[in-house]
Amino acid sequence: MLSGQDGLTWERWRHILALSERLAIASCFLTDHYFIRLQKESLEPFLAFVLAATETRRIRFGPLVTPVTFRRPVEVGRMAAQIDRLSGDRFVLGLGAGWTEAEHIAYGLPFPPLAERFDRLDEAVQLIQHLWQPGPATFDGQYFQLQDADCQPKPAPGRPPILIGGNGERRTIPLVAQRADEWNALNLTPEQYAAKLDVFHRHCDVFDRDPIEIRRSMTVYGLVGPTPQIVDQITREQSLVLGDTPPDDLDQYRRDVRANGSFSGSTDEVIDYLGRLADLGLHEIVFRHFLFDVDDVPEYLSADIAPALADL
Repeated sequence: MLSGQDGLTWERWRHILALSERLAIASCFLTDHYFIRLQKESLEPFLAFVLAATETRRIRFGPLVTPVTFRRPVEVGRMAAQIDRLSGDRFVLGLGAGWTEAEHIAYGLPFPPLAERFDRLDEAVQLIQHLWQPGPATFDGQYFQLQDADCQPKPAPGRPPILIGGNGERRTIPLVAQRADEWNALNLTPEQYAAKLDVFHRHCDVFDRDPIEIRRSMTVYGLVGPTPQIVDQITREQSLVLGDTPPDDLDQYRRDVRANGSFSGSTDEVIDYLGRLADLGLHEIVFRHFLFDVDDVPEYLSADIAPALADL
């Protein structure tokens, strides 16, 4: 997963797509932000996804995640359906409630209270699912409406999947259990994820859904790489991206962030850690790619990590 708002260029995006194909990486996701803290070059994700649809043949791709506050859900649903068709059924529509107020203020976008943003997210998912069904769609929500809207071309039946990202137990996980095709948790330790799974299963019972129907993935912040120098470079970059003070003691920083789900270690230690997550039923682990300008980490993950986890 790449942060498209952190200086990612079209040239590098095209390169990373080709790299992902060559290395047989399963997915290539983009965040959807105008900016976080610092205003830098920021690719428009849905334009980037058209490029992914036409320049790749295998990978899954999509937003992790697109805030319901940025675009009207009818537009998101229409774009998602067509990008999925263009890509041969490989697009994943990741949706979220939105969380960074500063970018909304800067770009003149309303930023309702959290409860309303989640209500809007719930309605947006329903509207998009209506829009993709055969024939004209009508939807009468508090925030969003359709009246005999026959959005064409339709996606293939059951496509594209709707992913909802986050760890929140009060609104996010219940919404996943009720409406999502995929749940993407964010950077949890195995112990933390096991606790969230208990909440997930309880809400699946409430909504009479079989948990097996919902694909489960996790975005992780792995401070890992083929050399100590690369690991140190990733560590510095993560601290900057996450708004932390650049650490003087990189080893201590890595120890400190383990409680938040970030991890580091030797190749064997990383394989063991990811294996513990896999044992909890995760279908996919999505690494955040911090170093856009070098390929060392994707190549390391493909050559040294992925083969050891393939049969788990």
